[in-house]
Amino acid sequence: MPPVPAFIRSNPKLAFFALLAVAASGFGQTFFIAIFGGALREEFSLSNSWYGASYSGATLLSAFVLLGAGTLVDRWPLRRVAALGVLLLCGGCLVLAFAQSAWMLLPGFFLLRFAGQGFMTHMGMTTAGRYFTANRGKVIALAALGFPIAEALLPTSGSLIIQHSGWRSVWLLSAGLLLLATLPLLLWLAGNAGENSPQSSQATSESEGDYTRAQVLRDRGFYYLLPAALMTPFVVTAVLFHQGAIADERDWSMSVLAGAFGGYAAGHLLALFFAGNLVDRFGAQRSLPIALIPMITALVLLAFSDAPWVPYVYLALIGIAQAGTGTAGSALWPERYGSTHLGAIRSVSQASMVFSTAASPLLIGMMLDRGVNVMGVALSLALIVLLASLLTLAAPLTAQQKNRSR
Repeated sequence: MPPVPAFIRSNPKLAFFALLAVAASGFGQTFFIAIFGGALREEFSLSNSWYGASYSGATLLSAFVLLGAGTLVDRWPLRRVAALGVLLLCGGCLVLAFAQSAWMLLPGFFLLRFAGQGFMTHMGMTTAGRYFTANRGKVIALAALGFPIAEALLPTSGSLIIQHSGWRSVWLLSAGLLLLATLPLLLWLAGNAGENSPQSSQATSESEGDYTRAQVLRDRGFYYLLPAALMTPFVVTAVLFHQGAIADERDWSMSVLAGAFGGYAAGHLLALFFAGNLVDRFGAQRSLPIALIPMITALVLLAFSDAPWVPYVYLALIGIAQAGTGTAGSALWPERYGSTHLGAIRSVSQASMVFSTAASPLLIGMMLDRGVNVMGVALSLALIVLLASLLTLAAPLTAQQKNRSR
Protein backbone atom coordinates (compact mmCIF):
# COMPACT_ATOMS: atom_id res chain seq x y z
CA MET A 1 0.00 0.00 0.00
CA PRO A 2 1.54 3.39 -0.99
CA PRO A 3 2.32 5.76 1.90
CA VAL A 4 -0.10 8.58 2.65
CA PRO A 5 1.36 11.92 1.44
CA ALA A 6 2.68 13.97 4.34
CA PHE A 7 0.54 17.01 3.63
CA ILE A 8 -2.74 15.08 4.14
CA ARG A 9 -1.52 12.74 6.86
CA SER A 10 -3.42 14.67 9.56
CA ASN A 11 -6.77 13.72 8.00
CA PRO A 12 -6.55 11.80 4.70
CA LYS A 13 -10.25 10.87 4.70
CA LEU A 14 -11.36 14.51 4.66
CA ALA A 15 -8.80 15.36 1.98
CA PHE A 16 -10.23 12.69 -0.31
CA PHE A 17 -13.77 13.70 0.70
CA ALA A 18 -12.99 17.15 -0.75
CA LEU A 19 -11.54 15.59 -3.92
CA LEU A 20 -14.56 13.32 -4.46
CA ALA A 21 -17.07 16.11 -3.78
CA VAL A 22 -15.40 18.36 -6.37
CA ALA A 23 -15.23 15.51 -8.91
CA ALA A 24 -18.92 14.71 -8.35
CA SER A 25 -19.77 18.34 -9.09
CA GLY A 26 -18.95 17.46 -12.72
CA PHE A 27 -22.47 16.11 -13.21
CA GLY A 28 -23.71 19.70 -12.90
CA GLN A 29 -20.90 21.44 -14.76
CA THR A 30 -21.26 22.93 -18.23
CA PHE A 31 -18.62 20.62 -19.74
CA PHE A 32 -20.90 17.62 -19.04
CA ILE A 33 -24.33 19.15 -19.63
CA ALA A 34 -23.14 20.60 -22.95
CA ILE A 35 -22.94 17.14 -24.57
CA PHE A 36 -26.75 16.88 -24.30
CA GLY A 37 -27.43 20.18 -26.08
CA GLY A 38 -28.19 18.78 -29.53
CA ALA A 39 -30.26 15.87 -28.22
CA LEU A 40 -32.35 18.07 -25.91
CA ARG A 41 -33.02 20.69 -28.59
CA GLU A 42 -34.08 17.99 -31.03
CA GLU A 43 -36.19 16.09 -28.48
CA PHE A 44 -38.20 19.14 -27.45
CA SER A 45 -37.93 21.20 -30.68
CA LEU A 46 -36.11 24.06 -28.97
CA SER A 47 -34.41 27.05 -30.50
CA ASN A 48 -30.88 27.91 -29.47
CA SER A 49 -32.08 31.07 -27.75
CA TRP A 50 -34.75 29.27 -25.68
CA TYR A 51 -32.33 26.55 -24.68
CA GLY A 52 -29.62 29.05 -23.75
CA ALA A 53 -32.03 31.29 -21.85
CA SER A 54 -33.37 28.39 -19.76
CA TYR A 55 -29.86 27.30 -18.88
CA SER A 56 -28.70 30.82 -17.98
CA GLY A 57 -31.85 31.46 -15.94
CA ALA A 58 -31.39 28.26 -13.95
CA THR A 59 -27.73 29.12 -13.37
CA LEU A 60 -28.54 32.60 -12.08
CA LEU A 61 -31.26 31.28 -9.77
CA SER A 62 -28.84 28.71 -8.37
CA ALA A 63 -26.44 31.53 -7.45
CA PHE A 64 -29.13 33.30 -5.41
CA VAL A 65 -30.11 30.11 -3.58
CA LEU A 66 -26.48 29.27 -2.84
CA LEU A 67 -26.09 32.50 -0.87
CA GLY A 68 -28.46 31.07 1.74
CA ALA A 69 -27.77 27.36 1.44
CA GLY A 70 -24.00 27.81 1.54
CA THR A 71 -24.13 28.49 5.28
CA LEU A 72 -25.32 24.91 5.92
CA VAL A 73 -21.68 23.80 5.62
CA ASP A 74 -21.03 25.80 8.81
CA ARG A 75 -24.08 24.61 10.73
CA TRP A 76 -24.65 20.96 9.75
CA PRO A 77 -22.49 17.86 10.20
CA LEU A 78 -20.56 17.08 7.04
CA ARG A 79 -22.41 13.79 6.50
CA ARG A 80 -25.76 15.58 6.39
CA VAL A 81 -24.43 18.26 4.04
CA ALA A 82 -23.03 15.57 1.73
CA ALA A 83 -26.32 13.68 1.71
CA LEU A 84 -28.24 16.84 0.80
CA GLY A 85 -25.87 17.75 -2.03
CA VAL A 86 -25.79 14.28 -3.59
CA LEU A 87 -29.56 13.74 -3.30
CA LEU A 88 -30.32 17.09 -4.96
CA LEU A 89 -27.82 16.37 -7.71
CA CYS A 90 -29.31 12.90 -8.17
CA GLY A 91 -32.76 14.54 -8.32
CA GLY A 92 -31.60 16.80 -11.14
CA CYS A 93 -30.38 13.79 -13.11
CA LEU A 94 -33.72 12.01 -12.66
CA VAL A 95 -35.77 15.09 -13.63
CA LEU A 96 -33.94 15.27 -16.96
CA ALA A 97 -34.05 11.49 -17.45
CA PHE A 98 -37.87 11.49 -17.22
CA ALA A 99 -38.57 14.93 -18.72
CA GLN A 100 -41.58 14.86 -21.05
CA SER A 101 -41.75 18.56 -21.90
CA ALA A 102 -39.36 21.46 -22.37
CA TRP A 103 -40.53 23.06 -19.14
CA MET A 104 -39.10 20.15 -17.16
CA LEU A 105 -35.65 21.28 -18.24
CA LEU A 106 -35.94 24.31 -15.96
CA PRO A 107 -36.10 22.44 -12.61
CA GLY A 108 -33.66 19.87 -13.97
CA PHE A 109 -31.08 22.49 -14.92
CA PHE A 110 -31.61 24.32 -11.63
CA LEU A 111 -30.95 21.22 -9.52
CA LEU A 112 -27.90 20.29 -11.57
CA ARG A 113 -26.41 23.80 -11.49
CA PHE A 114 -27.20 24.45 -7.83
CA ALA A 115 -26.19 21.05 -6.45
CA GLY A 116 -23.35 20.41 -8.92
CA GLN A 117 -21.54 23.59 -9.95
CA GLY A 118 -22.60 25.36 -6.77
CA PHE A 119 -23.14 23.22 -3.67
CA MET A 120 -20.85 20.21 -4.24
CA THR A 121 -17.93 22.44 -5.29
CA HIS A 122 -18.62 24.72 -2.33
CA MET A 123 -18.75 21.79 0.09
CA GLY A 124 -15.53 20.23 -1.20
CA MET A 125 -13.48 23.42 -1.22
CA THR A 126 -14.82 24.54 2.16
CA THR A 127 -13.81 21.18 3.65
CA ALA A 128 -10.29 21.51 2.22
CA GLY A 129 -9.97 25.06 3.53
CA ARG A 130 -11.45 24.45 6.98
CA TYR A 131 -9.79 21.26 8.22
CA PHE A 132 -6.23 21.89 6.98
CA THR A 133 -4.08 24.84 7.97
CA ALA A 134 -0.34 24.18 7.56
CA ASN A 135 -0.74 22.62 4.10
CA ARG A 136 -4.00 24.25 3.05
CA GLY A 137 -2.78 25.16 -0.42
CA LYS A 138 -1.68 21.61 -1.21
CA VAL A 139 -4.95 20.10 0.03
CA ILE A 140 -7.02 22.62 -1.96
CA ALA A 141 -4.94 21.78 -5.05
CA LEU A 142 -5.62 18.08 -4.39
CA ALA A 143 -9.36 18.77 -4.14
CA ALA A 144 -9.21 20.82 -7.35
CA LEU A 145 -7.89 17.75 -9.17
CA GLY A 146 -11.53 16.67 -9.13
CA PHE A 147 -12.22 19.12 -11.97
CA PRO A 148 -9.80 17.70 -14.58
CA ILE A 149 -10.70 14.16 -13.49
CA ALA A 150 -14.37 14.88 -14.19
CA GLU A 151 -13.50 16.74 -17.41
CA ALA A 152 -11.55 13.72 -18.63
CA LEU A 153 -14.12 11.05 -17.72
CA LEU A 154 -17.66 12.42 -17.89
CA PRO A 155 -18.02 14.08 -21.34
CA THR A 156 -16.26 11.26 -23.20
CA SER A 157 -18.09 8.41 -21.47
CA GLY A 158 -21.40 10.27 -21.64
CA SER A 159 -21.03 10.87 -25.38
CA LEU A 160 -20.30 7.20 -26.01
CA ILE A 161 -23.36 6.11 -24.02
CA ILE A 162 -25.57 8.60 -25.87
CA GLN A 163 -24.52 7.03 -29.18
CA HIS A 164 -25.37 3.52 -28.00
CA SER A 165 -28.28 3.92 -25.57
CA GLY A 166 -29.67 7.43 -25.93
CA TRP A 167 -29.35 10.53 -23.79
CA ARG A 168 -31.90 9.52 -21.11
CA SER A 169 -29.86 6.46 -20.17
CA VAL A 170 -26.87 8.68 -19.35
CA TRP A 171 -28.87 10.60 -16.76
CA LEU A 172 -30.23 7.37 -15.27
CA LEU A 173 -26.74 5.92 -14.98
CA SER A 174 -25.48 9.18 -13.48
CA ALA A 175 -28.21 9.10 -10.83
CA GLY A 176 -27.38 5.48 -10.03
CA LEU A 177 -23.67 6.21 -9.73
CA LEU A 178 -24.32 9.15 -7.41
CA LEU A 179 -26.77 7.27 -5.20
CA LEU A 180 -25.10 3.86 -5.00
CA ALA A 181 -21.39 4.75 -5.09
CA THR A 182 -20.69 8.45 -4.50
CA LEU A 183 -23.04 8.98 -1.55
CA PRO A 184 -21.92 5.96 0.55
CA LEU A 185 -18.26 6.81 -0.07
CA LEU A 186 -18.73 10.46 0.89
CA LEU A 187 -20.59 9.48 4.08
CA TRP A 188 -17.75 7.13 5.04
CA LEU A 189 -15.05 9.71 4.28
CA ALA A 190 -16.91 12.45 6.21
CA GLY A 191 -16.85 10.44 9.45
CA ASN A 192 -17.87 12.60 12.41
CA ALA A 193 -16.59 15.87 10.95
CA GLY A 194 -18.72 18.84 11.88
CA GLU A 195 -20.72 17.00 14.56
CA ASN A 196 -19.71 19.81 16.88
CA SER A 197 -20.44 22.73 14.60
CA PRO A 198 -17.74 25.42 14.47
CA GLN A 199 -20.43 27.98 15.25
CA SER A 200 -21.34 26.24 18.49
CA SER A 201 -18.29 27.65 20.23
CA GLN A 202 -18.51 31.40 20.12
CA ALA A 203 -15.65 31.74 22.55
CA THR A 204 -13.33 29.91 20.19
CA SER A 205 -14.50 32.09 17.33
CA GLU A 206 -13.89 35.30 19.24
CA SER A 207 -10.51 34.20 20.59
CA GLU A 208 -9.32 33.42 17.10
CA GLY A 209 -10.86 36.58 15.66
CA ASP A 210 -12.64 34.76 12.85
CA TYR A 211 -14.84 36.99 10.69
CA THR A 212 -18.56 36.54 10.16
CA ARG A 213 -20.03 37.02 6.69
CA ALA A 214 -21.42 40.41 7.75
CA GLN A 215 -17.93 41.53 8.83
CA VAL A 216 -16.44 40.31 5.57
CA LEU A 217 -18.99 42.29 3.57
CA ARG A 218 -17.92 45.41 5.50
CA ASP A 219 -14.23 44.79 4.80
CA ARG A 220 -13.02 46.90 1.86
CA GLY A 221 -10.19 44.44 1.28
CA PHE A 222 -12.74 41.81 0.27
CA TYR A 223 -13.84 43.96 -2.67
CA TYR A 224 -10.23 44.57 -3.70
CA LEU A 225 -9.60 40.82 -3.85
CA LEU A 226 -12.88 39.39 -5.16
CA PRO A 227 -12.46 40.59 -8.79
CA ALA A 228 -9.11 38.80 -9.08
CA ALA A 229 -10.65 35.61 -7.68
CA LEU A 230 -13.41 35.84 -10.32
CA MET A 231 -11.20 36.61 -13.32
CA THR A 232 -10.41 33.03 -14.27
CA PRO A 233 -14.00 31.69 -14.44
CA PHE A 234 -15.06 34.96 -16.12
CA VAL A 235 -12.43 34.75 -18.87
CA VAL A 236 -12.42 30.96 -19.29
CA THR A 237 -16.19 30.80 -19.76
CA ALA A 238 -16.15 33.68 -22.26
CA VAL A 239 -13.24 32.33 -24.30
CA LEU A 240 -14.42 28.72 -24.39
CA PHE A 241 -18.03 29.66 -25.11
CA HIS A 242 -17.02 31.83 -28.08
CA GLN A 243 -14.15 29.61 -29.25
CA GLY A 244 -15.97 28.93 -32.51
CA ALA A 245 -16.16 32.62 -33.38
CA ILE A 246 -12.49 33.09 -32.45
CA ALA A 247 -11.49 30.12 -34.60
CA ASP A 248 -13.52 31.38 -37.58
CA GLU A 249 -11.84 34.80 -37.55
CA ARG A 250 -8.37 33.29 -37.12
CA ASP A 251 -9.01 30.50 -39.66
CA TRP A 252 -8.17 27.73 -37.18
CA SER A 253 -9.59 24.30 -37.96
CA MET A 254 -11.63 22.18 -35.56
CA SER A 255 -8.81 19.60 -35.44
CA VAL A 256 -6.45 22.32 -34.21
CA LEU A 257 -8.97 23.34 -31.55
CA ALA A 258 -9.45 19.74 -30.42
CA GLY A 259 -5.72 19.38 -29.87
CA ALA A 260 -5.54 22.76 -28.17
CA PHE A 261 -8.18 21.76 -25.62
CA GLY A 262 -5.95 18.83 -24.75
CA GLY A 263 -3.22 21.37 -23.98
CA TYR A 264 -5.66 23.34 -21.84
CA ALA A 265 -6.52 20.25 -19.78
CA ALA A 266 -2.86 19.27 -19.48
CA GLY A 267 -1.85 22.76 -18.35
CA HIS A 268 -4.61 22.78 -15.76
CA LEU A 269 -3.73 19.34 -14.43
CA LEU A 270 0.05 19.75 -14.30
CA ALA A 271 -0.08 23.21 -12.71
CA LEU A 272 -2.18 21.89 -9.84
CA PHE A 273 0.87 19.94 -8.65
CA PHE A 274 2.75 23.23 -8.17
CA ALA A 275 -0.05 25.62 -7.22
CA GLY A 276 -0.41 24.29 -3.68
CA ASN A 277 3.30 24.78 -2.94
CA LEU A 278 3.10 28.36 -4.24
CA VAL A 279 0.18 29.18 -1.95
CA ASP A 280 1.70 27.49 1.11
CA ARG A 281 5.01 29.27 0.61
CA PHE A 282 3.90 32.80 -0.24
CA GLY A 283 0.34 32.91 1.07
CA ALA A 284 -2.87 32.98 -0.95
CA GLN A 285 -3.20 36.76 -1.13
CA ARG A 286 0.31 37.21 -2.54
CA SER A 287 -0.05 34.23 -4.87
CA LEU A 288 -3.32 35.35 -6.48
CA PRO A 289 -1.92 38.17 -8.69
CA ILE A 290 1.09 36.01 -9.58
CA ALA A 291 -1.24 33.24 -10.75
CA LEU A 292 -2.98 35.68 -13.12
CA ILE A 293 0.23 36.41 -15.08
CA PRO A 294 -0.15 33.36 -17.41
CA MET A 295 -3.69 34.46 -18.26
CA ILE A 296 -2.60 37.99 -19.17
CA THR A 297 0.20 36.50 -21.30
CA ALA A 298 -2.28 34.16 -23.00
CA LEU A 299 -4.69 36.96 -23.90
CA VAL A 300 -1.94 39.22 -25.26
CA LEU A 301 -0.67 36.30 -27.37
CA LEU A 302 -4.18 35.69 -28.69
CA ALA A 303 -4.54 39.37 -29.55
CA PHE A 304 -1.37 39.73 -31.61
CA SER A 305 -0.86 36.38 -33.35
CA ASP A 306 -2.97 34.12 -35.50
CA ALA A 307 -0.27 31.47 -36.07
CA PRO A 308 -1.56 27.87 -35.99
CA TRP A 309 0.46 27.10 -32.83
CA VAL A 310 -1.18 29.90 -30.84
CA PRO A 311 -4.29 27.93 -29.72
CA TYR A 312 -2.08 25.28 -28.13
CA VAL A 313 -0.03 27.82 -26.18
CA TYR A 314 -2.68 30.30 -25.11
CA LEU A 315 -5.12 27.63 -23.94
CA ALA A 316 -2.35 25.83 -22.04
CA LEU A 317 -1.46 29.13 -20.34
CA ILE A 318 -5.12 29.67 -19.43
CA GLY A 319 -5.21 26.15 -17.95
CA ILE A 320 -2.14 26.99 -15.85
CA ALA A 321 -3.78 30.20 -14.65
CA GLN A 322 -6.96 28.33 -13.78
CA ALA A 323 -5.03 25.95 -11.53
CA GLY A 324 -3.14 28.76 -9.80
CA THR A 325 -6.02 31.15 -9.27
CA GLY A 326 -8.42 28.39 -8.29
CA THR A 327 -6.08 27.20 -5.56
CA ALA A 328 -5.15 30.69 -4.36
CA GLY A 329 -8.74 31.93 -4.51
CA SER A 330 -10.06 29.02 -2.44
CA ALA A 331 -7.27 29.33 0.14
CA LEU A 332 -7.63 33.10 0.35
CA TRP A 333 -10.81 33.28 2.43
CA PRO A 334 -9.79 30.97 5.33
CA GLU A 335 -6.33 32.57 5.33
CA ARG A 336 -7.81 36.05 5.55
CA TYR A 337 -10.97 35.54 7.60
CA GLY A 338 -10.59 32.22 9.47
CA SER A 339 -12.60 29.03 9.07
CA THR A 340 -15.44 29.34 11.60
CA HIS A 341 -17.86 30.94 9.12
CA LEU A 342 -16.07 29.76 5.98
CA GLY A 343 -19.18 28.24 4.43
CA ALA A 344 -21.10 31.51 4.65
CA ILE A 345 -18.14 33.50 3.34
CA ARG A 346 -17.38 31.12 0.47
CA SER A 347 -21.04 31.12 -0.54
CA VAL A 348 -20.66 34.80 -1.45
CA SER A 349 -17.60 34.19 -3.62
CA GLN A 350 -19.10 31.02 -5.12
CA ALA A 351 -22.36 32.79 -5.99
CA SER A 352 -20.36 35.68 -7.47
CA MET A 353 -18.46 33.16 -9.58
CA VAL A 354 -21.72 31.74 -10.91
CA PHE A 355 -22.91 35.26 -11.78
CA SER A 356 -19.64 35.97 -13.60
CA THR A 357 -19.91 32.79 -15.70
CA ALA A 358 -23.45 33.76 -16.67
CA ALA A 359 -22.47 37.33 -17.62
CA SER A 360 -19.22 36.91 -19.53
CA PRO A 361 -20.55 35.00 -22.59
CA LEU A 362 -23.26 37.63 -22.99
CA LEU A 363 -20.84 40.57 -22.72
CA ILE A 364 -18.30 39.11 -25.15
CA GLY A 365 -21.10 38.07 -27.51
CA MET A 366 -22.33 41.68 -27.59
CA MET A 367 -18.81 42.89 -28.38
CA LEU A 368 -18.49 40.41 -31.25
CA ASP A 369 -21.94 41.33 -32.58
CA ARG A 370 -20.93 45.01 -32.59
CA GLY A 371 -17.97 44.23 -34.81
CA VAL A 372 -15.15 44.11 -32.23
CA ASN A 373 -12.50 41.73 -33.55
CA VAL A 374 -10.58 39.07 -31.62
CA MET A 375 -7.70 41.45 -30.96
CA GLY A 376 -10.06 43.96 -29.35
CA VAL A 377 -11.80 41.32 -27.27
CA ALA A 378 -8.54 39.73 -26.08
CA LEU A 379 -6.91 43.06 -25.20
CA SER A 380 -10.05 44.17 -23.34
CA LEU A 381 -10.01 40.97 -21.30
CA ALA A 382 -6.26 41.30 -20.67
CA LEU A 383 -6.76 44.85 -19.40
CA ILE A 384 -9.57 43.77 -17.07
CA VAL A 385 -7.43 40.94 -15.66
CA LEU A 386 -4.46 43.30 -15.20
CA LEU A 387 -6.59 45.85 -13.34
CA ALA A 388 -8.04 43.12 -11.11
CA SER A 389 -4.52 41.88 -10.40
CA LEU A 390 -3.27 45.35 -9.48
CA LEU A 391 -6.32 45.92 -7.29
CA THR A 392 -5.22 43.09 -4.99
CA LEU A 393 -2.17 45.16 -4.03
CA ALA A 394 -4.45 47.69 -2.33
CA ALA A 395 -5.96 45.09 0.02
CA PRO A 396 -4.45 45.41 3.52
CA LEU A 397 -3.69 42.27 5.50
CA THR A 398 -6.14 41.32 8.24
CA ALA A 399 -5.10 40.66 11.83
CA GLN A 400 -5.43 36.93 11.07
CA GLN A 401 -2.86 37.16 8.28
CA LYS A 402 -0.47 39.35 10.28
CA ASN A 403 -0.51 36.92 13.20
CA ARG A 404 0.23 33.95 10.95
CA SER A 405 3.12 35.73 9.22
CA ARG A 406 4.95 36.35 12.50
